[in-house]
Parts: sequence; structure tokens; C-alpha cells
Amino acid sequence: MSTTSTDETATVPPRAPRTWRWRVVDIVVASVIGVALGVVFFVWGFAYTGLEAPLKALLPGASAFTEGVWLVGAVLGGLLVRKPGAAIYVELLAAVVEALIGGQWGLLTLVSGLVQGLGAEIVFAIFGYRVFRLPVAWLAGAGAGAGLAVFELNAYYAGSGSLFATVFTVSAILGGAVLAGTLSWLAVRALAGTGALSRFAAGRNTRQLV
Repeated sequence: MSTTSTDETATVPPRAPRTWRWRVVDIVVASVIGVALGVVFFVWGFAYTGLEAPLKALLPGASAFTEGVWLVGAVLGGLLVRKPGAAIYVELLAAVVEALIGGQWGLLTLVSGLVQGLGAEIVFAIFGYRVFRLPVAWLAGAGAGAGLAVFELNAYYAGSGSLFATVFTVSAILGGAVLAGTLSWLAVRALAGTGALSRFAAGRNTRQLV
């Protein structure tokens, strides 16, 4: 009897168990992204101020849609690092940087970043940090948007009417999904295509991004 198949099977190394431990490269890259986005968020604060007035005039609460840009850190961090805590870490770090360089919302930015990151983190956790396709990016952005709405309706718009609160919440969730979800997913795909993410699962398995 031939033992070829048995021998071949025996030589196949077992698959290494997946680890959620952060590597040094994970920390470094997530930190660089968080700092860079903190500067972007600071600049976006001025653009948002210009967009807020016409959107408020068009439909009170609709300006929350444009706040989706501030949620990119949460979604991008989760899509790139693919480990527990990445969404919160990148979004919160970006908020810290924004506050330190003079963001107009001060220390409340830190609370906002934490809540928004948590909203996205919950979505990635639901999928076991194993699915990173565009629909998941949309859901993560929507989760971050929901966190944004909960925080801001209590911190900045306490006592607002039900219509405003509804429009604000829906706009924040849509903004998170459309802006943060789509932009983050496109950014990871673009970076993976250049080979810059070769040390990350996001760069080695681009099929998970389709």
C-alpha cells in the first residue's frame, strides 16, 4: 500500500492560530494615520463651519451628514489593522491631535472620538474582525455615525425637538456610512494596490475587500 498521501499530509505545516496581539508595525502605522487624520480633522473643522449654515437652512439637522469625514479614523483603523481596539485607537488619537492643535471643540473632541470609535469597533467585533468588505465598512461608518449622534445630541443639542433629533441622527448615520465607510474602503484598496500594505492582512488578502 502506498503511503505517499499520508507522507504528504504529514509534511503540511499546521495553520498558525490567529492572534489579536498588536505588532510594533501595527502600532506605528495606526499612530501615523491617527496623527495625520488629526490634522485633517482640524482643517475640516473650518470647511464644516462654512457648510453648516446652508445645510441648516435647507433642513435643520442635515449638517450632521458632513460630519462623516470626522469618522474616517474609526473605519480606516479597523479596516487596516484588523485587530480589537484599532477603530477606537485611531479615532481617539486623531481626536487628541485635533484638540491639541487648537480644534474649536476643545476637550469634548476626545469624548466624541472615543464614542465614535466605539460605534465602529462594535461593528467590527460583531463580524469577529474577519470580514472587511465594503458593506462592513458602511456598517462600521454607520455605527460611528450613531455614536456621533448620541454624543452630540446630548452635548450640543440637549432639549432639541424630535424632528431635529431624527434628521440629525439619520444624517449622521448616512454620513458615516457614505463618507467614512466608502472613503476608508477606497483608501485601503488603493494602498493595497501599491504594495504598501504587504505587512498587513489588508494588503495580502485583497479579496476580503471586494
